[in-house]
Amino acid sequence: MAVEKGYVDAPVDPAIDLKAEILRIKKEKGAVIMAHYYQPAEIQDIADYIGDSLALAQIAAKLDNARMIVLCGVHFMGETAKVLCPDKKVLIPDINAGCSLADSCPADKFAEFVAAHPDHTVISYVNTSIGVKALTDVLVTSGNARKIVDTFPADAKLIFGPDRNLGNYINSVTGRNMLLWDGACHVHEEFSVEKIAELKKQHPQAKVLVHPECKRPLQLMADVIGSTAVLLKYAVESDDTEFIVATESGILHQMQKSCPDKTFIPAPPNDSTCGCNDCRYMKLNTMEKLYNCLKFEQPEIIVDPELAEKARRPIERMLELS
Repeated sequence: MAVEKGYVDAPVDPAIDLKAEILRIKKEKGAVIMAHYYQPAEIQDIADYIGDSLALAQIAAKLDNARMIVLCGVHFMGETAKVLCPDKKVLIPDINAGCSLADSCPADKFAEFVAAHPDHTVISYVNTSIGVKALTDVLVTSGNARKIVDTFPADAKLIFGPDRNLGNYINSVTGRNMLLWDGACHVHEEFSVEKIAELKKQHPQAKVLVHPECKRPLQLMADVIGSTAVLLKYAVESDDTEFIVATESGILHQMQKSCPDKTFIPAPPNDSTCGCNDCRYMKLNTMEKLYNCLKFEQPEIIVDPELAEKARRPIERMLELS
């Protein structure tokens, strides 16, 4: 079965029970389904493991009871799983599920940037291609970035890429002056400070939860700044009952499942009449594509062995420090 479109373009019988068939094929083939919090709700509900980038990497590193991994997320997550599990077949429902942040940091341009600062240690966000990871000394996620940066001496010369907003946030809370690559995520760049301020007027008791990939003005409005996992944990443990959530809207599904009696309001973007902000890449994965992906075992994530070996070291260092 060819995948010229980046996914298996095969007809799916509308009469079948997609969920039941996916579970049947998964069991038959010894596969596990891993899903990021930003995936469509129905994919989150059928997954064996759900988490943010750090959690999915940690799970993949310890996964020894599966022949095949279906990574429902974006391409760099599939690459990370393949690097950590070279003996397993790693699939992704739609190979077009890229990442605007990763795309903002081409490996060749980043290599030039690193070469121009040879006395700097390179810290990269996990939301990068395998080529950028191979140029990196240690990787971080939004959940562990501060912890890992703090392992370096205060006067260490550091490059941080590719997310300028996360890098600026880490600089602000650590007092450092890391050299930042100028990249960003399209979802977290597009939140409207004005619309969120209006929401806050309508819901004065609501806590504002903000991902550190958001711009500085929005961070200054936040009651809590943290990764998707941190924001979810706060929502679950908080005595508050209303929250305005400024990150990709997929996380609201887990928040609502975990706290059915609380109210979660998605922060709106600038150019939308709806109240949500979706990642156009994360939402490329669908139940139909997941079904065909399992059935035909395509598209498969293939990584260059030499790049994989170079990328493994900063990934493993991140996991050790986490």
